[in-house]
Amino acid sequence: MSRRTRRTFLKETTGLAAALVAGPVSFPACREDAATRGAPEGAPPTDGSICAATVASSTPEPVRAPLHPDALARFVDPLPIPATLAPSGARPDPDRPGESLAYHRVAMRETQVRVHRDLPPTRMWGYAGSIPGPTIEARRGRGLLVEWANELPAQHFLPIDRTLHGAHADQPEVRTAVHVHGAKVPPASDGYPEDWIPPGRSTTSHYPLAQDAATLWYHDHAMGIERLNQYAGLFGAFLVRDDAEDALGLPRGGHEIPLLLCDRLFGADGQLLYPMSNDPSAPWISELNGDTTLINGKIFPYLEVEPRRYRLRIINAANSRLYFLSFAAGSGAAPFHQIGSDQGLLAAPVLLTAVTLAPAERADVVIDFGPFAGQNVLLKNQAIELMQLRVAAGARRHEPPLPPALRRVPRIPESAAIQTRSLSLDEYADSTKGRMVMLLDGKYWREPVTEKPELDTTEIWSLMNLTEDMHPIHLHLVRFQVLDRQKFDAAHYKISGKLKLLGPQVVPEPNEMGWKDTVRAYGSLITRIIVRFEGYAGRYVWHCHVLEHAANEMMRPFEVVARTTP
Repeated sequence: MSRRTRRTFLKETTGLAAALVAGPVSFPACREDAATRGAPEGAPPTDGSICAATVASSTPEPVRAPLHPDALARFVDPLPIPATLAPSGARPDPDRPGESLAYHRVAMRETQVRVHRDLPPTRMWGYAGSIPGPTIEARRGRGLLVEWANELPAQHFLPIDRTLHGAHADQPEVRTAVHVHGAKVPPASDGYPEDWIPPGRSTTSHYPLAQDAATLWYHDHAMGIERLNQYAGLFGAFLVRDDAEDALGLPRGGHEIPLLLCDRLFGADGQLLYPMSNDPSAPWISELNGDTTLINGKIFPYLEVEPRRYRLRIINAANSRLYFLSFAAGSGAAPFHQIGSDQGLLAAPVLLTAVTLAPAERADVVIDFGPFAGQNVLLKNQAIELMQLRVAAGARRHEPPLPPALRRVPRIPESAAIQTRSLSLDEYADSTKGRMVMLLDGKYWREPVTEKPELDTTEIWSLMNLTEDMHPIHLHLVRFQVLDRQKFDAAHYKISGKLKLLGPQVVPEPNEMGWKDTVRAYGSLITRIIVRFEGYAGRYVWHCHVLEHAANEMMRPFEVVARTTP
């Protein structure tokens, strides 16, 4: 992510930027000296999120002539709506002998996808042969079983970096591990990165669904190649519903639309490009920012809508990109209400004209197209048009107003926490790899587990970001609340090991006050979250959801252990 992107991001995120980002932003030096990094003494830092040592080896090198998305006709393809997955039958409930659960079989296959009318089909990988995969709908308390079958080719069509942990030459090129992002599940069904299966194998996961209605999603999580598998198309929506949400009368059926956004690079031949570094033995790049956005697998789609309210379930399924989304009609903004975040409904609707989503974050929004009958509304990422919504002419039908209260979301008091952990996010030079690595609390994946929260206890995690990057941090198994953010002097901390705070603690904006599972940890800020570790004991992971960062060691296990305290 460039420095300009980060500054733009911080300036455009409502009151948080004004409160937290004062003064110049400096480049965070890698923890290395000039001799180690192979650069001249006193060499200036680069304008980017990675250390100077990695610039040469992280410059993308085109393999084929690139596609220029501006040359494509806009709004000529209808928006695909992913099919809802139908059960394949029933299987015994692993928790309740004598009872059964709905059973689904989902095969991962290579497929050809027409991403735009004027492009030839693109080679991609999909769940059940579609990009995105079919939407899985479930209800709270009604568990289900999913058999995930790897029917992919034996060879990957994207560049594997065999120097990354988990992707070494002794591992199969193609491996998959499916994670339902945001699901409260037993550890054996969570999609642990090392619990992968090769082509020709399948694994069955149990999702008890003892959780509130929410917009979840599923995607690949195989160690070392997750970024490639998801880029190839392995992701889909997973919606949990419950009676409390049903009673609110929110838009349903054809008026509830999942929107899965991701960015990609394409060649002029319509095929995916995944850039590599200039070092063919280590092709990893620090971030993937494509110039073309797909929405439900289409470039510049359109959607015909009625002059009424619609519910849009927006999921950022990109590898690295932040989206700054808004709706525009004519020369003005089309306001909307955000009603939910990662882990379900907010306490009340929040009126917005724009929403920011980091990779893996979700926004559940309701927009009223009634005032725009007979007009076109554009979904935009900053100034870039992504999708056209064609509002039919005519009078809107009567609809009751949105409920002023959606769901009770009690704030967890800080006094409930039995432990506070200060955890750093930083970049380091690794002489054995010959490049920078990105570590959580200074530790590699292979090191012993250090975060061992007790089951049914609450902790505060203070995420101390010593870089300029915004890292979206995701914890498996749990939901949490964002407490606050506070600016600190990262450079001073790196030199002295002492914390120098530079401003007050700032509470989140109203649309970030609900239940979360992914939080934006901004550069040079301490982001505090409060987490109750409930559901299951066992080993899970926490990681940065910039997939290129996670692949380069920004992922760690944590283990929920049996409670020993009274």
